[in-house]
Amino acid sequence: MRALYWNGVNDLRVGTVKDPEIVNPHDAILKVKLSTTCGSDLHFIDGYIPTMKAGDVIGHEFMGEVVEVGPKVKRVKKGDRVVVPSFIACGECWYCQEKLFSLCDCTHPKPELQEPLLGYPTAGIYGYTHAFGGYAGSHAEYIRVPHADVDCFKVPDGVADETALFLSDAAPTGYMGADFCSIRPGDTVAVWGCGGVGLMAQQSARLMGAERVIAIDRYPERLRMAREHAGSETLDYTQVHSVLEALKEMTGGRGPDACIDAVGMEAHGTGSQYAYDRVKQALRLETDRGQALREAIMACRKGGTLSVLGVYGMIDKFPMGVIMNKGMTVRTAQQHGQAYMDRLLAHAAKGELNPAYLATHRFSLEDGPRGYDMFKHKTDGCVRAVFAP
Repeated sequence: MRALYWNGVNDLRVGTVKDPEIVNPHDAILKVKLSTTCGSDLHFIDGYIPTMKAGDVIGHEFMGEVVEVGPKVKRVKKGDRVVVPSFIACGECWYCQEKLFSLCDCTHPKPELQEPLLGYPTAGIYGYTHAFGGYAGSHAEYIRVPHADVDCFKVPDGVADETALFLSDAAPTGYMGADFCSIRPGDTVAVWGCGGVGLMAQQSARLMGAERVIAIDRYPERLRMAREHAGSETLDYTQVHSVLEALKEMTGGRGPDACIDAVGMEAHGTGSQYAYDRVKQALRLETDRGQALREAIMACRKGGTLSVLGVYGMIDKFPMGVIMNKGMTVRTAQQHGQAYMDRLLAHAAKGELNPAYLATHRFSLEDGPRGYDMFKHKTDGCVRAVFAP
């Protein structure tokens, strides 16, 4: 089959790779209908997350049609149109029983690659380095889905493919981030980042009852999407002297009740702190540019909640004293998509959440490297590049 694979830092290629096979009786094979880029992919493409190997098929956000199932698969069958969360869960371990699906104890075949950094291994994820399991990714014609009864969700007839696609990762990540904020009527939620996850976090905060949502970014087309699709107030950080002061002014001096970081380790910004991060990251003295995270910590009101969705490695100058002295609650995780999928499919079926607008650019799989280049550099207003194998 044809697939998009990593060949080295900033070197993506399309080629012929081995077809996936049923390995375990609980497996399914999907014909990928649509897959999409994700900002977290850029971290290993740029070389900030190691353990990639030349030839690794990438991609973790996808939907498709079941074409083959193992003998113990009961909930899905050949011909079903399904969406699959990006983290692989067994459904049986203690973490899965607690609905902490991205922390599954049983789906990481190479725990020794994570334990030195994290202490314990997390769940495996499709197409996202050997440190996260080494599973083949979704930018391919076909993909193997382990634990199909746990990880495949049938898409209702009224939900379009492009809507279902983003229920794989962007929507559940954003929805989880808003859920972490324990939003109450009257709350103000600030969201750093207007990419796919940030926009989904903004819409989800609205669905959960936030009175005001403030979106922070620098790209006019993304800020426009935040206004039009999430009803957010917007703040272009390049047009203000200080994001902290701007948010204080917008909230009567108190600050947002909750702040969501939907940016992660390659944040852009302004000022000397940002320049410091750029230099240290370029020299590989740290993996992260923490501008957005630090701003969110500083801007959140006393006693407020910080929800961190951005991917991070080893960050420098982390202001733990600010969190402690302000009495903040911090919640963070990779997305527990299986816990939210039924709700998200219901929202999509009712037209309450339709993330299809994120698909600003569509490509064939053969044009995958060009799609990632456009996505990475945000040319032509690209929010997400979608591939149809």
